[in-house]
Amino acid sequence: MEEQGPGDSPLSKATGGYSRTFLGRFLFSPRASISKTELIAYLVIWIVFVAWGISFVLMDYQSNEIGRSWLHNVDLIFHEAGHVIFQPFGRTMMILGGSLFQVLLPLVLMLAFLNKNRDGFAASMCLWWSGQSLMDVAPYIADASVLRLPLLGGGIGADSPGMHDWANLLRPKGWLQYDQQIASVVDFIGSGVLLMALAWGGFMLYLYYRQSIT
Repeated sequence: MEEQGPGDSPLSKATGGYSRTFLGRFLFSPRASISKTELIAYLVIWIVFVAWGISFVLMDYQSNEIGRSWLHNVDLIFHEAGHVIFQPFGRTMMILGGSLFQVLLPLVLMLAFLNKNRDGFAASMCLWWSGQSLMDVAPYIADASVLRLPLLGGGIGADSPGMHDWANLLRPKGWLQYDQQIASVVDFIGSGVLLMALAWGGFMLYLYYRQSIT
């Protein structure tokens, strides 16, 4: 039997040789082994996240539709934790830390799945969450000048001057008038990240399938 070289592996063929680079191996290396049951479970998860992700992308950030999803409540837990975690780095970082941490935490989990588990599919779902978290932040940014969104402690931003994160961040810089534009960019980037994560996850499923039939 002819010995298969590293360049002849299913991964190398599927990625067009990109897997020979460090970044390619890091992002696209499939798990050492995967059962057909696990592959089917991953496929079902991916389909659910495709449908769920598209629903998020189609939401209008100006209406805060995403704020009424149950995942917003999950994001909110880590948002509040971020204020505490970043408090030692000064007032500005403490304020920004809420939005920052809810976006960064999924990225930390993504790196953990890549580094420890070598599971690109699980990592892609974490990237999906980071994109969703960015979109979750967009309505909060857009509310900075009007202060209509409800705050965690009750009431709306207008009822509690000085308690709105993004009003406190944008006002000192004179950027309050650009809250809608900034929110639009953040929402757009979040949508792009989410869609990229779905593409990555779909490609990983293809690699897992190729691996399972060899």
